[in-house]
Amino acid sequence: MGTALSHNVDLSTNEYILKFIGKESISPNDPFWNRFLAFNISLPKTSEDQLALDTKIEPFCQQLLTNNLSSGNIGFLMQVFLTRASELLAATNTDDNLFTWQTFNALFIIRCLLKYFMDVITEEQLMEHIECCSNNTSRLETFIGALMGIIVDVPLKDFTYSIHLECIICLLILLSVHLHSQVKADHSNIYRLIMRGRHAIHAPILIKSLLQNFIDQKKAPPLYGTNSSHQSIVFGFASGLWSIFSFNRKPNNVADSGSNGLVDTPLATHSLSLILVLTNHCTSQLNPYRQSLFTCANSEDNSPIAPTKASSLFKINYGELYITLCKQAHLDSATLLLYLLLHRNSSFRKYLLDRMDTEELIIPILKTLYQAPNCDSHHIYMSLIILLILSEDEGFNKGIHGTKLKAVSWYLERSLPEISLGGLLVLVVIRTVQYNMLKMRDKYLHTNCLAALANMSSQFWNLHPYVSQRLVSLFETLAKRYNKYLQKLESSKKDVVVNIAQNSSDSEQDVVVLEEVLRMVLEIFNSCLVNQLINNPNLVYTLLYKKQIFESFRSNPAFQDIVQNIEVIIEYFSDQLAIKSQEHEVDFHEVFLVIQEGAKHWPKEKLTKFPDLKFKYVEEEQPEEFFIPYVWSLVSHHSLLQWGTEGSTFLNAVC
Repeated sequence: MGTALSHNVDLSTNEYILKFIGKESISPNDPFWNRFLAFNISLPKTSEDQLALDTKIEPFCQQLLTNNLSSGNIGFLMQVFLTRASELLAATNTDDNLFTWQTFNALFIIRCLLKYFMDVITEEQLMEHIECCSNNTSRLETFIGALMGIIVDVPLKDFTYSIHLECIICLLILLSVHLHSQVKADHSNIYRLIMRGRHAIHAPILIKSLLQNFIDQKKAPPLYGTNSSHQSIVFGFASGLWSIFSFNRKPNNVADSGSNGLVDTPLATHSLSLILVLTNHCTSQLNPYRQSLFTCANSEDNSPIAPTKASSLFKINYGELYITLCKQAHLDSATLLLYLLLHRNSSFRKYLLDRMDTEELIIPILKTLYQAPNCDSHHIYMSLIILLILSEDEGFNKGIHGTKLKAVSWYLERSLPEISLGGLLVLVVIRTVQYNMLKMRDKYLHTNCLAALANMSSQFWNLHPYVSQRLVSLFETLAKRYNKYLQKLESSKKDVVVNIAQNSSDSEQDVVVLEEVLRMVLEIFNSCLVNQLINNPNLVYTLLYKKQIFESFRSNPAFQDIVQNIEVIIEYFSDQLAIKSQEHEVDFHEVFLVIQEGAKHWPKEKLTKFPDLKFKYVEEEQPEEFFIPYVWSLVSHHSLLQWGTEGSTFLNAVC
């Protein structure tokens, strides 16, 4: 009974559109709405599709903006949606998708209108348009509650997939008010309704539903957004209304998002985006969504929930969540979620650290760091911070050296037929430090790198020869640069030139930074040798081979104390080798045997005792300054919507 969809409909002459955007008010009970909402649409699947849609409807949105304060039709459409949504939520037989179909169509139009209005008017004006001709209740708050209700209560099936997705997109659009405002989200009326309104009590179950969507990674059903299986319910009155937006696509057309998530699993992708937005805004006050994520427990743990916490805590399957995080760890949004869980959810952190297969998570993180030149700097930061948090656990530091890896194909500097996970981690972090010193010159980044290595250093175990070489080579490279800057600084002080002040200041800063880095590398050597000398003959061998690189630091006050320990070790093993070489010439294997034997009798009391290296990640005092721009850049990247950013300098800066 459904009418075939035409791609040549002239929307400017469509009587239903013209009536909707006109000055005449249309009562929510008017039969017009049944006809207006009787259409099928194939949703945009690429950013080009979405842009085409935005362009086509812009003139009609402009006209509606002009007339709506007189007609109130946006608010009446919302009321129609609320009626359909209540019918959908009350339906006992959700297989009858008439409710779903009309609810989705109403919501899709509302989404398009909200997105346009959000881009061109202020939040106060938007609220005025939505609440126009309403009774005393907050229409917007009721609308928000309906969106949450559908996400939480409507079963996710093939024919409800689209409406779940539209509800999430609508919430993201409402929350995007922050992109167009100069005030903090705490002072936004929309954020106030979501964070402290009457529906905020449902925060735990909403976060649980969104998290479950992310875990499930449910693929979009074929032709999602259409009503292909029930076309007989199309009334036919307005079947051509939106048909111009049923886009023609080549079979292999892929969204230009840098990820197939928008094509294959858009619900999971947008669910994660909404989690990140909800949990990273309004952090200076009680945020029920943030609290829910940080307190969620493991459904596989049968421990009862304390009554005082029951209202804000939910359980989810940590095992399934961990598996999904491992599969998605190469993606920036998933990395940020992992960071939030590790840093703030002590229960999840303990669960992860107790697992025996942490390599499934660590390897993709290391691959991200290895590919640093091709990655967003924020993604690199978050990956490093995750390693730093994990390195705070002694069990983790021990375990990674017992996990053996075969042929890491993406590590191209050298063939590694076998290496421990710990050895690979050291290699990649060293490489990141070197890349940063050469290209990015970011003190914060290399401090985190070295802090992670420092935490692990007392548990370095049987480091691979190549790892030992790279570790010592890092010090050698930094030492050469440090000496070069020292010479440059001394030279500049001798030259009596007026305009050298700035250059001298830069050189002094370079020297200070390099001193800190070199000191940390020496402390890493010292920590490893004090605690694990007998288990690291390859490192001792490399230090003996490169012992001359420490000579220039013996008399430097910044390094004297720590270098003395390394010199004592080098001298001890050099004496052992000298005794052996008096008997006959020694080759590599004999040198190695001398080191192994000498380590058994090594007198630890000869070394000066230094405090254990323990670094702990501490979040910035105002984390929103970093995380909010980053989160919205991720939302923009992982969405088809064309986010208007004219008033959003922070998003432009990140993107």
